[in-house]
Amino acid sequence: MEYKYDPETDILMIILSKEKPDFGEQKENIITHYNKDGKPIEIEILDASRTAVKLVETILEGRKAAVA
Repeated sequence: MEYKYDPETDILMIILSKEKPDFGEQKENIITHYNKDGKPIEIEILDASRTAVKLVETILEGRKAAVA
């Protein structure tokens, strides 16, 4: 797995495979790229800095609930 972040566009790429993607699907600010067999190859997170903050907040809330 490889990660690439472009601060100019605020896009985080998570590269799952060295294969070439054949198509992609977007849901909100996440684009998942697939090979011809439907296997995920790359995940592209648009507006990554805001998404990262939301992820961390969700994790912290879950940890607080588990401790309580």
